[in-house]
Amino acid sequence: MNNNFLVTSSEEKQSPSKEKKTIIALENISKIYGSDNTQVIALSDITLKIVEGEYCAIMGASGSGKSTVMNIIGCLDRATSGSYYLNGEDVAQLEDKELARIRNLNIGFVFQQFHLLPQLTALENVMLPMIYADVPDDEQKERAIEALTRVGLENRIYNKPNQLSGGQQQRVAIARAIVNRPLLILADEPTGALDSKTSEEVMNIFEELNNAGITLVMVTHDKEVGDRARRIIWFHDGKILSSPEDR
Repeated sequence: MNNNFLVTSSEEKQSPSKEKKTIIALENISKIYGSDNTQVIALSDITLKIVEGEYCAIMGASGSGKSTVMNIIGCLDRATSGSYYLNGEDVAQLEDKELARIRNLNIGFVFQQFHLLPQLTALENVMLPMIYADVPDDEQKERAIEALTRVGLENRIYNKPNQLSGGQQQRVAIARAIVNRPLLILADEPTGALDSKTSEEVMNIFEELNNAGITLVMVTHDKEVGDRARRIIWFHDGKILSSPEDR
């Protein structure tokens, strides 16, 4: 892989002797749905730090809070209370329009169901985030092809999703996630719709991206997938049960 393409949004490699930058800092985050007798506490006073270059798996049973914290980290939802700093910026108080801009420029999303537009080719799907990021037209195709090449789909760039296997569609989704050179990738059950062989191939791609320097946070219920991460953050009943340092 070309490390210059993937390492960080600033495209500068981190010096081994330099202290790593904090990418995600959650401070006393709580998320409460409903009110009075219908109140549900999804997250309770969560504090968590993830630094540049980490590869974390967020795990826990259904209802443990892992998807809720993923949505907050991804600026898809807001906490009821507490502070969230993304790359040093307090995003908890930002307006929706600004949050949308931050999501597009700083966070690459990979979901279980791919979320590709069926009428567009792989190339066009990967180009979409750059349109909203105001990347110059003459750069968009070049960068999209480069991203698709990174995930081994240089011969499928003009195929539409219905002409691709599930694994190939997820590779397109990963290419789309990295094309804006984000601060981090958030992956929500990225192998949930794939067979074991294809899951292995997709996980290998994630490991290559992390080895190139990109920060990766993954939600999964699959222990085999979680064990591939360098750090596992266990959630239980809306709280962090354990969060050891990188293994």
